[in-house]
Parts: sequence; C-alpha cells; structure tokens
Amino acid sequence: MNGLTGVLQTILPVMLMLGVGMLCRSRNMISREGINALKSVVVNITLPAVLLGAFATTRYTFMDVVIPLMMFLVCLAAWLMGKAAGKLLGLSSRFVPFLTTGFEAGMLGYALFEMLYGSARTAEFARIDLGQVLFVFTLYKILLGMEGKEKAKIGDLLKEMALSPIIVAIFAGVLLGATGLYQALVPSGVSGVFDACTSFIAAPTSAIILLTIGYDLVFKDIPWASTGKVVALRFAIMMILRFVFLAIVTRLWPDAQLFAAVNVMFILPPPFVLPVFADDADQRVYVSSALSVSTLVAIAGFAVFAVL
Repeated sequence: MNGLTGVLQTILPVMLMLGVGMLCRSRNMISREGINALKSVVVNITLPAVLLGAFATTRYTFMDVVIPLMMFLVCLAAWLMGKAAGKLLGLSSRFVPFLTTGFEAGMLGYALFEMLYGSARTAEFARIDLGQVLFVFTLYKILLGMEGKEKAKIGDLLKEMALSPIIVAIFAGVLLGATGLYQALVPSGVSGVFDACTSFIAAPTSAIILLTIGYDLVFKDIPWASTGKVVALRFAIMMILRFVFLAIVTRLWPDAQLFAAVNVMFILPPPFVLPVFADDADQRVYVSSALSVSTLVAIAGFAVFAVL
C-alpha cells in the first residue's frame, strides 16, 4: 500500500495539473493570451531561478565540461539521423529532423525530474541539460532560420540567444559555482539567502508548466498516421543515442550518477518553440500534433519511472 501511495504522490499531481489545464481551455477559464503570459513567466522568471540555483550549487569537474559537449553532439547526431531517416521513410516535411532532435527540458523536463527525484537532485538534470540548451539556442535556431521561407539573420539569432534569461541564468550559475564564489559565501550565510530567493521564485515552475501543457493538449485534429511515424522515428533515434551516450559515460565515469537524468531527458518531446517556425497552416498542424503526441509519450514514460 505504501508503494502505491508513493506512486500516486508522484503521478497524481502531474495528471491533476494537466487536467486543470485542459479544463481551463474547455471552459474558457484562461485565454490564449493568459496562457502565453504564464509561459513567459516561466521562461523569463521562474525557470531561470531554477537553473541559477542548480548550476550555482554544482561542484564542477572535468566531467562537467565533457558532458555538455557530448549532449551537444547527441543533438546534432539526432538531427542528422532524422534528416537521413526522414528521406528513407518518405517523410516529406522539412521539420522532420527538427522533430527528432532537441529536448523540451525547460517547459517539461525539470518539472517531471523534480517530481520524480526531488529538487535536491536538480543539478544532475541541469548537467545533462546544458549541452542541449546550447544546441537549441544556437545551431537548432540557426538551422531553422536558414530553412525558413523568411531567412533569419544569424546575427539576430545570436543576439536573441545571448539576451535569453535562461542562457544568462545558466552562465551566471556556472560562474558562481565553477569559480567557488557560491561556496565562499556559505560561512557568512549569504548563500542561504541566495538559496531562499531562488527557491521561492522557482517554486511555482512545475505547476505552471503542467497547466500550460494541459491547455495545449488537443487531440481531435491530429493526423495520427503521419504523426505516429515521426514520433516513432524520434523515439527510435533517442533510444539508440541514449544507449551510446550511457555506454560512453559509464565507461569514462562509472560513478557519474547520471542514469536518472539521462532517462528523463531522452523521453522528452522536441522543443515547444518549433510551431513558431512552421510557416503554413498544414505544417503547424503537423508539428503541433507531433509535439502533443511526443508529450504524451514523455508523460507515459514518467509514469513508468514513477512505478519503478
């Protein structure tokens, strides 16, 4: 009975907030503009606080340089595999390789990981996340801009990346942690004030994220045949790359303790920003459908991890 209670304590809050989000949409309790505002609060305020705290309290080693580089390469490999496999399978959308790479860690991954393993272990997930964040905010956006109907300027994309609160928070956290400044503040108690501020601001992140995801889960217009193919392709690519990534990491650092973080990361859907770049109605439906189904796959994986 205690085991079942523990599983319910993990799964039910997720299902509840997803249901609240769906109810808010069906009853018009929150407008689309309101949901966009909530997403903006997460991306610009609460999630940067999560990342700032996680990276500031991490103790850095050589592994913390190599792991992000490996994750960047994983994302690039997934894009290349998606592009090649998409052609072989006759998937015509130019968005196929973008649906097979990148991870929605910010708007979903941190929420699921913290509910499974607690906020004390967020740094484990953040260590894995750093490389894919750099990929999504650099090469991913550049490739999307280059393939769009209206070509984005690389300079503008790089400026947007540099000014992103998430990127600023990550680098500020790394600076505090890697230089030892955070640890130097511990004896004076200033680090405790820092922790209290970041924890307070970060607290509503998971609930807001899950509410907004529930709001966007709409299944009636999904073209299941074409969507199922690209979601299955992504899952296959991610399982292959997960195996390779873990094989390398465990060989280099047998005690790395990254298994849980890797498992959560590799079941996540592609970045939710992708529909913004879908420049015609049919493509927006295709991309949004793939994101919705991929999100369901991630939540199903989360439920499996909770039971295990």
